Amino acid sequence: MANQEGIALAPAEPEDVEQLCTSLQRFNRPFVGEAQESEVRIVARDAQGALLGGILADVALGWLEIHVLWVEPGLRSTGLGSALLEACERRARELGAHSARLDTFDWQAEPFYACHGYAVFARLGDYPPGHERVFMSKRLV
Repeated sequence: MANQEGIALAPAEPEDVEQLCTSLQRFNRPFVGEAQESEVRIVARDAQGALLGGILADVALGWLEIHVLWVEPGLRSTGLGSALLEACERRARELGAHSARLDTFDWQAEPFYACHGYAVFARLGDYPPGHERVFMSKRLV
């Protein structure tokens, strides 16, 4: 990679990634204190143990951040997605979250989240080209 005035740019090694994250956390500490991050991982299985859906999220700095909500296509509109989302939000409140945020795409679940009280706060056009990435949030308390 480029070398400018004695500074070499190179791909990050795993230990570099760890050091960068530690440095950023140290810099942020005076502003946010000892920020705790808690994982929220909930799945739904049938009687035979098959995975039917699930939600993956984190709670940090008073916010629930939803990363993945998936329900098998044949089980959509059955209430399973709503049950997963509500269980996740309930757990997030127990962990001290006051609000939630997520992102979705225009072909995914914007109407689903809107029905659950989420509101759009930003859209990125052409992400991917011809579509939008939609950012939504909701107060939990």
